[in-house]
Amino acid sequence: MSSKIIGAVDIGTSKVVVLIGEILDGSSLNIIGMAESTSYGMRKGEVVDLRAVSDCTHAAIIEAEKRAGAQIEGIYLSQSGGHLQGFNNVGVVTVSDPLNRVSEDDVRRAEQNAKSKVLANDRVYIHHVRSGFALDGRPIEQPVQMVGDKLEVTYWHIHGDKSKISDQIHVINGIGLDVDDMIVSSIAVGSMVATEPEKHSGVLVVDIGCGTTDYALFRGGRILRTGVIPVGGDHLSNDLSIGLRLSQKNAERIKLRDGKAMLEKDDKHANVMMVGDMMIGDRIIPKASIGRILQARVEEIFTILKNKLGSALSPQNLPAGIILTGGTSKLPLIDEVARNLLGVEVRCGRNPDWISTGELRDPIYSTSLGLLYYGLTAQRTPVSKSHNPPKRKSRLLGSLTGFFK
Repeated sequence: MSSKIIGAVDIGTSKVVVLIGEILDGSSLNIIGMAESTSYGMRKGEVVDLRAVSDCTHAAIIEAEKRAGAQIEGIYLSQSGGHLQGFNNVGVVTVSDPLNRVSEDDVRRAEQNAKSKVLANDRVYIHHVRSGFALDGRPIEQPVQMVGDKLEVTYWHIHGDKSKISDQIHVINGIGLDVDDMIVSSIAVGSMVATEPEKHSGVLVVDIGCGTTDYALFRGGRILRTGVIPVGGDHLSNDLSIGLRLSQKNAERIKLRDGKAMLEKDDKHANVMMVGDMMIGDRIIPKASIGRILQARVEEIFTILKNKLGSALSPQNLPAGIILTGGTSKLPLIDEVARNLLGVEVRCGRNPDWISTGELRDPIYSTSLGLLYYGLTAQRTPVSKSHNPPKRKSRLLGSLTGFFK
């Protein structure tokens, strides 16, 4: 029985999460270790202090390996941040066969056409996500051997800042490990919290973390669009700190202890204590003030999302609604705010039932679990005998993941 030990590393604004999985015979995955550490040196999904990020990430990796009793052979690394961008591009070819029967070569030519756009020198592709074929204008699943004149294939292309991506790869390389691949956070999360039927009918996954809000739109079982909003849970805490004249520590405590995403009637005349120990310095905080501040910021996040997605964010296009996940999704009533503002059914996500460890059912682990899922998928993906990849780092900075083709 063959096995491979892979690690999933999610370097967030507030914490670093590392999961270790053992892949058996390329077909099954056992989670054998996990660890997390407080994150330092990250801001809105980007490295701002390389040494600090390296120290906390390496500490989490070493602890996870210790608990697993095994050494990681390759890393799957999440990617977020405002530097990520995406665009649609369509590849079009004329079917070459005299009888107009589509061949595999026609498909390859169309895919190459769709991927041919050259980026600026400081940008690099992360994913080419294929989102559908059309033959003579008709949407189809598999075009090979079908008859038609014009074949089209559409891809959603995700690209990022080369130096910022290189910084995160350097963090992993600094402990003597290779990055096998990088997966955009929203895609990793979507693989965990959205079911296949939901992805087919149409669903939007929104991951609200500390520094960013990542989203992925699914329809027809495919990823149609992804994006990152550089606003998250830390901004809620910061608003409380400024609006109520609190330290960041006390603002975070009040958000977690007394915060709600909207002001309720019963809270309008209620108060809470800042700390609750009745010692010198403790003071009364009106719950109405907490509610108004948090509601304003939560509504801002969903308003930005609405403006970015436009008509794609509608009950007609999202029959399965919106799934909220990430640490900030646990803020009470946040689903109700989203439902009222966006006019679409909203639910808070959870990880699949096959996740047996109670701690891992928490949505803050959805990204890391999704990374392991794609690590397993990579082992199942057959590689052509003629495939001869360049060295690991250059492959990541100049090529693409193959999970979404």
